[in-house]
Amino acid sequence: MNNNITLLSPVTGEVIELAHVNDPVFSQKTLGEGFAVVPNTNTIIAPVDGKVVMLAETKHAIGLRTDSGIELLLHLGIDTVELGGKPFALKVKTGDKVKAGQPIATVDLAAIKAAHKDNTIIVAITNSAQVLGTITVQTGMIGAGEAAAIVSLKQETSAHTATRAEPQVRVTARQVLAAVGGADNIKSVIHCFTRLRFTLKDDSIPNDAQVKQIRGVLDVARANDQYQVVIGQTVEDVYDELIALLGINPSLQKETLNNEVTTGVGNKLKQAFFKMIGVITGSMMPVIGLLAASGMLKGILNILTNFGHMSTTTSTYTIINAMGDAAFYFLPIIVGFTAAQKLGSNPVIVSLIGGFLIYPELVKIFASGKYTYYLAGVGINANFFGIPIHIPQYTYSIFPMIFVAWMAAKIEPWIKKWMPVTLRQIFTPLIEIFLVGMTVLVIVGPVISFISEGIASTLQWLLTVNSALSGLIIGGLYQVLVIFGLHWAVIPLIANDIAANGHSVLNGIISVTMVAQGAGALAVWVKTKHNPDLKGLSLSAAISAAVGITEPAMYGVNLKYGRVFLTSSIGAAIGGLVNGLLKVDMYGFTGSLIGFPSFVAKAGQGNPNNLLYFWLVAIITIVAAFILTYFFGYQETDSYNPKDAPEKKNIVNL
Repeated sequence: MNNNITLLSPVTGEVIELAHVNDPVFSQKTLGEGFAVVPNTNTIIAPVDGKVVMLAETKHAIGLRTDSGIELLLHLGIDTVELGGKPFALKVKTGDKVKAGQPIATVDLAAIKAAHKDNTIIVAITNSAQVLGTITVQTGMIGAGEAAAIVSLKQETSAHTATRAEPQVRVTARQVLAAVGGADNIKSVIHCFTRLRFTLKDDSIPNDAQVKQIRGVLDVARANDQYQVVIGQTVEDVYDELIALLGINPSLQKETLNNEVTTGVGNKLKQAFFKMIGVITGSMMPVIGLLAASGMLKGILNILTNFGHMSTTTSTYTIINAMGDAAFYFLPIIVGFTAAQKLGSNPVIVSLIGGFLIYPELVKIFASGKYTYYLAGVGINANFFGIPIHIPQYTYSIFPMIFVAWMAAKIEPWIKKWMPVTLRQIFTPLIEIFLVGMTVLVIVGPVISFISEGIASTLQWLLTVNSALSGLIIGGLYQVLVIFGLHWAVIPLIANDIAANGHSVLNGIISVTMVAQGAGALAVWVKTKHNPDLKGLSLSAAISAAVGITEPAMYGVNLKYGRVFLTSSIGAAIGGLVNGLLKVDMYGFTGSLIGFPSFVAKAGQGNPNNLLYFWLVAIITIVAAFILTYFFGYQETDSYNPKDAPEKKNIVNL
């Protein structure tokens, strides 16, 4: 079998590498390897022999599949989806077989230029990971129909093996797309927390029974003039693959269509909440393993210092501590990158803004603790062109960076609308970094600090009213504060308590919440039988929570399967209540199970049974959170489709 295939240039013009395309989706090869052509003629030809498998409703994208298994996307211009199909005329329809060199479309280059859009033609191999061995691109001026790239396929690649090697979410998306009648039958598609919601031209085409048999589909429903395909927890991944198959720019699609049709204030608030949680967990998932590993490393370091007599002043301690701390210190940069990928903004620009927010000189301003004066309870520690501002702590933070990625995704298309193409490469990042960075620094940071200070004052007041009640409330709600970065104002209270009094009841309650989140993840591990990825993640997340790092448990497991976070928080509330009744004190900063030495009362100070009470509270918390999660918070069908079982062979191959 000949594994080398020639891709022809679809148009006369200059062939360039994808890396030079002025769009991050293509330049970062999110949709696969390939090449681009800056055209100077209007006729588009087929680069290979194949079958037309997709035509975008706005005519700006064409999908081809070859007999050898290559899936090719021709994207006619950048951001041209906004033109509604006006500059394009298609000469083929879905299902047509085409020959290399056959005219398949025409493009009005003048109309694209008049609309201030980039007319670059993209040729991307969307299943590169499955079929592509190597690709050699011939850059420079070229005529339509001349060889633009030589593709070497992986050994034994065929249409069958390429399809079989596809990620399951892509297979699901492709089969659902075919089942609903293809791109030509779709008016629009959006998704909510669990469902793909299609508005179809002819909703009699889908066969409900057949759609239900597609692997990855839980159910179908018809309501509100929508054809709804229930996917479950992986709906966002299937949706992203579907959008890629449709040839729509993901950032634009998410901006314009990713809105569930709802009525009523309550439904809209519920939708917004679930959407926000989905963005948070989706942004965190790529780094959960890294955080779990870092948490375990810090746990080992705690063991070495508490029981191995390692001094915190040695260079060995400093090096290991830096290894464990790096992922958390630079979390704004890492989360900025992943959140940008999810929300459709430029990952490099968003990461740079994260670096700006944790720049050492800015960190020093916060760490100095020097305030010019207080405004609404927030200390003013800097000014920007005479505007008094509060620079808070951004290291370890998550939510501000998700806001940065969201705002960047909104502002970048606006900049592109009026920015000349020749100036975009330099001035788009310049304007974006300044506007987004200053919005976070001058507005978002102080607002979060204001809310945090109010919450901290409330918690301080609660502790003076009733220790049991404060344990119940703080235990149940503290990790919610962590999600939104509102817990930072609580840390100085703990530090002040320990410095002034040598102990902190508040820190003891916070420790309970760490134990509870780990217990929730542990219940998921015990109950999961058929999802090895989740089983491995939930166990590592539980161990990480036991050493005081709750992010892997919260973002990787508990929030993703929403009820798990709820039942874990209820378990924390129960543990906090008992902690308050027993008045368990904490004499150090390290919490959770690994931090038990922090609960040893100093000689002649505090309750001599404090450590015993700590273990009693920890056991009650673990049992409460585990049982609640096991019976009420998690069912394996939340993450596993029973149709995936080996005995189910009646899968529709569309």
